[in-house]
Amino acid sequence: MNYKNLEELIEVIKKLRAPDGCPWDREQTHSSLKPNMLEEAYEAVDAIDENSMPHLKEELGDVLLQVLLHSQIASENGDFNIDDVAKELKEKLIHRHPHVFGDISVKNSDEVKKNWDILKAEEKTERKSAMDGLSKSMSALMSAQKISKRAVKTGFEWPNEESLYECIKSEFDEFKQAKIGKDKTNMEEELGDILFAVVNLARWNKIDAEQALLKSNKKFEMRFRKMEELANKPLTQYSFEEFDRLWKKAKAELKKQG
Repeated sequence: MNYKNLEELIEVIKKLRAPDGCPWDREQTHSSLKPNMLEEAYEAVDAIDENSMPHLKEELGDVLLQVLLHSQIASENGDFNIDDVAKELKEKLIHRHPHVFGDISVKNSDEVKKNWDILKAEEKTERKSAMDGLSKSMSALMSAQKISKRAVKTGFEWPNEESLYECIKSEFDEFKQAKIGKDKTNMEEELGDILFAVVNLARWNKIDAEQALLKSNKKFEMRFRKMEELANKPLTQYSFEEFDRLWKKAKAELKKQG
């Protein structure tokens, strides 16, 4: 396979960062590029959801741009370069896939994940707590999922799904009590507990809470847009009963469209 375009792209990034390069690119730092890294990753996920290969190709290029820019900045600072990034990733993948590159046998993907966690723990000897190494930048929902999974790996788990439903119910009751007491700080804490418990319900059923909420957001947005389209007067003039009828009509219209 020819990697000529990739090699040329690396040279383009170097040129952009050179003294006679682009003023904007030259000003960028690891810190200033953080929003771009997140934005490009989310746009790539959007392309996957759209099942648009041309769009995905474009967005993966934008993600790659972020990787190359960070690597070039690090290279200029004498920290590492893109080849070091590739080398470390290559060695990590080989080490964590002994069933492919070694003589370990596995029956299924569950065993692969189990071995992955064991090998990762061997690499990260500096970590003393199951909570060490958690990203501080991921969304609260994604972070909750990660924390929950980490805890479960130590055996800290509900005995059955019914007990999890009871936990969620008790969190709602505690929120209601906090609201009765008009304790805003406690209300916020109890609401957080409700959300965390619901994330555990998603994990229990092998559902990605982040993706589930993103889909619900998209569904709500589509229905709301359809409501705006079907409305015969400004939405601000609708009563609750009229909104309810309009919502159901929008839902039915979208269902017809498939």
